[in-house]
Amino acid sequence: MTKSSAARQERVPRDREASFEAVRNPAREAAPADLDRLIHEHIRLGIVSALAVNRSLTFNELKALLKTTDGNLSVHARKLEDADYIVCTKSFDGRLPKTEYRLAPAGRKALERYLNHMEALIRATREG
Repeated sequence: MTKSSAARQERVPRDREASFEAVRNPAREAAPADLDRLIHEHIRLGIVSALAVNRSLTFNELKALLKTTDGNLSVHARKLEDADYIVCTKSFDGRLPKTEYRLAPAGRKALERYLNHMEALIRATREG
């Protein structure tokens, strides 16, 4: 059997993933079927997490913190902004443009749901 076909056989079908937690512990609410893919990507998770513990961060602060490029940060921040997970404010500091981000209430709720989902997966894995 090839490596790829062995990996395919080991995968749990999606409909079974959704009910895994409920089967292991019916008293506990089942974890959502899918992770929030918008937050799950590591740069976007970094942005949301950093903003969750800071009132706001500038573009340059986020870029340095996440060790990413201007273009990469711009694309990921725009996706979060389009989803109303973060708020972007543009201003000038003297003659220099300043872009500042803060976490929106919808972003805080989405991060909380994501963390709860990950915690449920960790518990299920450790109990298994």
